[in-house]
Amino acid sequence: MTVSIFPDLFERFWEYGILRRAIESGILQTTAIDIRRFATDKHATTDDRPYGGGCGMVMKPEPLTAAIRWARDQQNRSRCILLSPQGQMLTQKLARSLSLEPCLILVCGRYEGVDERVIHQEIDEEISIGDYVLTGGELAAMVVMETVVRFLPGALGNEDSATCDSFENQLLDHAHYTRPPVFEGEAVPEVLLSGHHERIARWRLKSSLIRTFLKRPDLLAHRSFSRQEIEILTSWRNQLDTLIHRTDFSGADPSSGQEP
Repeated sequence: MTVSIFPDLFERFWEYGILRRAIESGILQTTAIDIRRFATDKHATTDDRPYGGGCGMVMKPEPLTAAIRWARDQQNRSRCILLSPQGQMLTQKLARSLSLEPCLILVCGRYEGVDERVIHQEIDEEISIGDYVLTGGELAAMVVMETVVRFLPGALGNEDSATCDSFENQLLDHAHYTRPPVFEGEAVPEVLLSGHHERIARWRLKSSLIRTFLKRPDLLAHRSFSRQEIEILTSWRNQLDTLIHRTDFSGADPSSGQEP
């Protein structure tokens, strides 16, 4: 369930891709709840000026709390999440754990934020999708849904797809290729055309390791490596050592890292 002042954004979002297929197959059930329905004045007001002054507006506690409680009444076992830059960072591991929940209520804040009393009384967890600020929580909620639904059994055409995604096992995904075999002079790696499953698996692991090392070395800092990964890394180290020993460092101090 989503709780927002712009429920129509989600109705369109659910019409495409994996989410649409999951909904049509009954794997996923969705509801977009309009906070304005729970406002008590004729203008359906959902925000007000902040106490103490300052810029912007704050989401009022009454309609937001009423909308969340209505959502909880629809599903007894639910986890209420506020999309917020103050929340813990969304990761693949967190998405996997959220996929085990029977029901998620994603609360989309707007303006400068929501009344703190709503957070104290109704929110189970705050989640952020990055260290930046969005106008509202709707896009962040869509990111959470897109990430979580991939772990629902039957949501993907290939059940192995989710386990092969980037950030599984703290590695980026390997390089991908499709037809044609040669594009603008660049050929698909020969091993991928060999039909040799063991060699292909080893190539993909090597590709995953090198892409992670070059693009996100931080992911490797505290990671435990498998025996096969250590063999690959050792082979690379030996090749680098050979290249270094063949290099002529005359006129330069190789330990200084500086040119003469």
